[in-house]
Amino acid sequence: MRPTPTRTARRPELLVMGLCFAVIVFDGYDLIVYGATVPALLQYEDWGLTPARAGVIGSYALVGMLIGALLAGAVTDVVGRRKVMLTGVAWFSVAMIGCALAPDATWFGIFRLLAGIGLGGVMPTAVALTAEYSAPERRSRNNALMFSGYAVGGILAAVLAMALLPSLGFRFMYALGAVPLLMLPLLVRYVPESLVFLVATGRHDAAERTAARLGVPVPAADAVDDRAPRKRRGPAELLTGRYLVPALLFAVTSFFGLLLVYGLNTWLPQIMRAAGYPLSSSLLFLLMMNVGAVVGSVLFGPLGDRYGMKPVTLLSFLAAAVSMSLLSVATAAPLMYLLVAIAGFGTIGAQIMVLGYVAQHFPVEIRATALGWTLGIGRFGAITGPLFGGALLSAGVSTAWNFYAFALPAALATAVVLLLPGKAAAVSVPGDLEVRTA
Repeated sequence: MRPTPTRTARRPELLVMGLCFAVIVFDGYDLIVYGATVPALLQYEDWGLTPARAGVIGSYALVGMLIGALLAGAVTDVVGRRKVMLTGVAWFSVAMIGCALAPDATWFGIFRLLAGIGLGGVMPTAVALTAEYSAPERRSRNNALMFSGYAVGGILAAVLAMALLPSLGFRFMYALGAVPLLMLPLLVRYVPESLVFLVATGRHDAAERTAARLGVPVPAADAVDDRAPRKRRGPAELLTGRYLVPALLFAVTSFFGLLLVYGLNTWLPQIMRAAGYPLSSSLLFLLMMNVGAVVGSVLFGPLGDRYGMKPVTLLSFLAAAVSMSLLSVATAAPLMYLLVAIAGFGTIGAQIMVLGYVAQHFPVEIRATALGWTLGIGRFGAITGPLFGGALLSAGVSTAWNFYAFALPAALATAVVLLLPGKAAAVSVPGDLEVRTA
């Protein structure tokens, strides 16, 4: 049966979203596996880790992600999205092998730092490619679906830890993080370059070949001819004029969002172990948090296309603040699992919404730079999260105050979202790829 034009037009959209989803699954696994293995690392006598030092090591990958995200934001609009993504996947996969073979905690931390550099470059690139190849009316939904792969990676880390950690140990869990090396040939073959990037850099032949292969139109070239002054691109354009205040607000929101994501993904199992739950049950809380993130993102992500990203993002952070506060007083296990799932939507899901918000707000020529900037500055929150949780556990505060402490940044994020612009800075941009039927 011959495909309808609508189906044909959506093939590139689904292809790019699917490939980016697969990459983000492993991105999420490689990050969240640390939280899944922290209880085992703390019990590994050869390394003698304390909660405080485990928090420091947990922050190393996030320091690397800060470096990687800032580098991606600076070079993606120069060298292209495709090269950054492929290089990042190969980089973090090799570094995960180093984590699995690390002879001591110092080398383990170094390899976590190196893995973070690759992971940090992949995230904004995947969001930018998904946004570019999505029709405007499906952009927020597709971004939410694609980035839910991060939580799927967290689910995978929790499930495999429950099944394999007791028998095969933490090293095997990190070795699994190198599986994307097997997927790399597939990515090399099928991940397309940004057509907007190819046209903007004058590679019109490459743009026509890529567009013909995908069955999509070539974006229109800039109306400015080569003799006219070039429009500023990248950080110089993002941090000036009308884009400056939104860029700063998005960065602050991302700071709180990533503090919650990485603080809880690192320490939730150990917090629940300290509360008296066995290892399998504490890992189940980590599983439920990431399940909540996937379900919430899939259900609420499309609402961003209909009602705008601001109310959806606001609702997400508010849900995190309320659920984390209620966890401080809840005692029944089923209720706690439900609240943790809601918290997963309000933390991981909220950060997904923030990235979709950025992709929707900024025009295509600086979208990757804006995403890199938002994630890069937000990484300071990611670095703070594991340190914050480690300090709480080292101080011996009660389980209730552990949850109160994480409810506070969720409430602050809610307040910052209220200040964000409600409408996109540019509704339509010349050259923005729209994969849809005329």
